Amino acid sequence: MWQKLIGKLWRVMPVWGRRTIIKVTQPSFTLSAATVVIDDSGRILLLNHILRPASGWDVPGGFLNRGEQPYEAAEREIFEETGLKVSNLKMFCVKTNNSHVEFWFTGTANGEAQAKSREILEARWFPLSEIPPEMSGGERHLIKQALQIGENPGK
Repeated sequence: MWQKLIGKLWRVMPVWGRRTIIKVTQPSFTLSAATVVIDDSGRILLLNHILRPASGWDVPGGFLNRGEQPYEAAEREIFEETGLKVSNLKMFCVKTNNSHVEFWFTGTANGEAQAKSREILEARWFPLSEIPPEMSGGERHLIKQALQIGENPGK
């Protein structure tokens, strides 16, 4: 009985009322996009971020703007941080951590990587064997996973 009554009320309620109830009763999440960018020689683009904990080295990425799609955020962040345009952008992983959702992509780019943002101290291409050792183990794992998927697209 209660379910039917609640259902009827929900259907006749104005959209702003339903949205308000949803916002109050559902958890909020932050969203970000990160990209493992590879060049023609197989090197990985890493950025030394001012705002990243531990070593600072990480793949390009950042928060989504309101109304922005994850792939748009990935392209925008790479361009804003390095001036590079990425191609062959493909999502390979979605990761959640408490109230944060990360969309992980692979992509290709070529050219000189330059720190173009105030958030970035340095942008460099690294061979996989020379990834900074102080970089987070979780990030290293995701980079290796992205490279394996790139080699085996059927997985």
